[in-house]
Amino acid sequence: MTSSTTHPAIVFTDWDGTVTLQDSNDYLTDNIGFGLKKRSEINDEILNGSQSFRDGFREMLESVTTPFPECIDILLKNVQLDPGFKHFYHWCESKNIPVIVISSGMRPIIYALLKNLVGEEAIKNIEIISNEVEIDEKSKKWDIIYKDPESPFGHDKARSIKQYLTKHGYNESNTPLLFYSGDGVSDLSAAKETNLLFAKHGKDLIKYCIRENIPYTEFNSFEDILSKITTIIEADGKNINDFIENK
Repeated sequence: MTSSTTHPAIVFTDWDGTVTLQDSNDYLTDNIGFGLKKRSEINDEILNGSQSFRDGFREMLESVTTPFPECIDILLKNVQLDPGFKHFYHWCESKNIPVIVISSGMRPIIYALLKNLVGEEAIKNIEIISNEVEIDEKSKKWDIIYKDPESPFGHDKARSIKQYLTKHGYNESNTPLLFYSGDGVSDLSAAKETNLLFAKHGKDLIKYCIRENIPYTEFNSFEDILSKITTIIEADGKNINDFIENK
């Protein structure tokens, strides 16, 4: 069991477009799937509520017919890491702050990119909670396997946060400061589950937060997140409201 005395905070983070500069799933859809125009139309439908993220995301991925190993190779050559993430990750490690990736992407892609962009050590220290992928060995066709197929999100990130806290022995009396960083519509279910939401500048998550009056603070890179989290932890969280931008 862990406790708030051993961990001053826990950082949950989206992966695609948050830890990475490019969303790997968007990159595949735009470049070897049905393209940016169709993806943008589906994304608008998800944002306005006329289509679930689960169904829209599956439609995007089904347009990608390239074998899965080739998809990973393409992503390894084209996806870049947020320039501040390595420093942030090592700072969290030095402060005994867990960093948990909660993603609507697929574990093999996240694993490959994390290992390539951050290093082997990060694989051991950063827990990944995500969807899986199923590959037909004969046809090489692949399909996403949703963690929570009954959820309109496919992966209910709010549920994953709650399950993580329960698994590690946290309750109302001993839960440390909780942070979440994200950028898009897949992060909607997690937006209300932590003490402070970091929403990426110029991305869809901010639009949703403004519309739904969900408190957030904006970031451009993980250097911004590090600066704010450092200040908040030093004040034992008493200054969190100072960072909320849509009061």
